Amino acid sequence: MTTSPPPTRPEQAHPRRHRLYFGVTTAVIALFMAASSAPSPLYVVYQHLWGFSPAILTVIFAIYVLGLLGSLLVVGRLSDHVGRRPVLAGAIVVEALALVLFLVAGDTVSLSVARLFQGIATGAAISVLGAALVDLAPAHAKHRAGAVNSVAPTGGLALGAIGCGALVQFGPAPTHLVYAVLLAGMVASGLAVLFMPETVARRQGALGSLVPKAGIPVHLRADLAPVIPVLIAGWALGGLYFSLGPSVAAGVFGLGNHLIGGIVIALLCGIAAITSFLLRPVPAPRLLLPAATALGAGTVLALAGVHSGHVAFAVAGTVVAGVGFGAGALAGFGTVARIARPHERSALIAVVYVISYLAFSVPAVVAGFADTHYGIRPTTEVYTLVVLGLTVVALVLRVALNGRKPASPLPPPAASSSEEPAVTAEPVRSR
Repeated sequence: MTTSPPPTRPEQAHPRRHRLYFGVTTAVIALFMAASSAPSPLYVVYQHLWGFSPAILTVIFAIYVLGLLGSLLVVGRLSDHVGRRPVLAGAIVVEALALVLFLVAGDTVSLSVARLFQGIATGAAISVLGAALVDLAPAHAKHRAGAVNSVAPTGGLALGAIGCGALVQFGPAPTHLVYAVLLAGMVASGLAVLFMPETVARRQGALGSLVPKAGIPVHLRADLAPVIPVLIAGWALGGLYFSLGPSVAAGVFGLGNHLIGGIVIALLCGIAAITSFLLRPVPAPRLLLPAATALGAGTVLALAGVHSGHVAFAVAGTVVAGVGFGAGALAGFGTVARIARPHERSALIAVVYVISYLAFSVPAVVAGFADTHYGIRPTTEVYTLVVLGLTVVALVLRVALNGRKPASPLPPPAASSSEEPAVTAEPVRSR
């Protein structure tokens, strides 16, 4: 009897093409995150030009996050049904529109609309890009996708902040040049997507996937439970740096240079990206305790710097906290890459980002309003204490959950993501 050879997985059929687009996808993630952080060093310029209060700045920040979270909840699972390319192409178009709106913005209303569109585009893109990385990674090295999913976002945030800070400080047309550069990058990304291999077969349920849901499948909760507290602590600290970092540099330490404002953000995110890259061979569960410890120690040092006015303490705290931020992000996305089945990847990555951005945004929005009433130094000190409390909770929960047996490991992959049956995922229940 003649037996047919086993079906070929996509990365086996076109290994060079998949390796190429693994790199392209990484670059697009970094570009989206760079675009999302680029306005942060410009807010001081906008305030000088248009004379709005810190509370209005907080509203603009909140509008971006609302767009991002809404997009994650609505579109986060769509690419598991219609494919990665259509969703990514749509996100790139919306992001390009947002960048055009930034170029022509002349007041806080137009700036808010631009940030809303940018939030929608970023939310739609990050879940599909993260899932595409896992799809394109070789079957024997899915951990690479987890590493890149932690390195590229933080690295992109760092590049966007420091690049924009440098252009604002030294380049012409500070409120236009950076957006023109990013728009050119989005156009190039759109062209690349035209030739990107599709890694997911269409399956039923696309309209149903648009119903907002935020939850983790029951069979994956044991693996993700220890990761979530560390993610919350790390991204809450990131929210402090993005919302108040440049203002703290100017108001507390007297460093008003626009490039310094970008460096404040880039230092935290850059250290996080380097840490994620260096620790990529380490299994995700082993990263959680060091991540929480470094976040706590760095937060204490940063608090000491703000309270005493010594820049050295603040810089040292940022470096140490950046190590914890990067290790925590790597643990989170490394866990997702290891446990998620193909039809769960986009949805699960969306949930991880929803958790992260809620932690990133809610404390930052509260701090923005507090800054208006109480001043930058007291607000920063209280915020830092809240982050410190979160790291303590993360440490306690990590120790408490350390003895629990994780969920069953991911079963062997299907023969081909393009030949997978139309599996209906286990209902995702809200937590």
